[in-house]
Amino acid sequence: MKKILLIFIFLISSCSYQPIYVNKSLKNIEFSQITTEGDADINRKIISSLSFNENEFDDTLNSLLIKSSYNILETSKNTKGQVQSYRSIILVKLIINRKKENVLNKSFIKEFTYANKDKKSELIQYQNEIKQNLLNKIIEDITLFINLQ
Repeated sequence: MKKILLIFIFLISSCSYQPIYVNKSLKNIEFSQITTEGDADINRKIISSLSFNENEFDDTLNSLLIKSSYNILETSKNTKGQVQSYRSIILVKLIINRKKENVLNKSFIKEFTYANKDKKSELIQYQNEIKQNLLNKIIEDITLFINLQ
């Protein structure tokens, strides 16, 4: 058992394994222009979480367009017409251009369905938590996508 453990540790340490989220290449990615459309809160969190920077003076850099939307849909109602469940959907579209040419175009979508709450304040708080969780998952997906490019 000890031999297997030692071999396993040796293989992992010698294969230059590195976690994706620790990758240094994702820090401080620069674009000549960063444009956002849609939900300002989502766009701001994406830019700050992924350390996207704008450098207007370097024309050789790509430009970035982030389009985002956040929707809450009613998915079912009871016989009285009261909402029983909702679906929250976040859609983020990244478009990277180089001199007006589309270099990269990728959409990320996450959704979650949940039941209605009795108190309106609890429902609003729960929807905000869901929005944050969905956004965190999209940020993770964007991080993976950029690291694989």
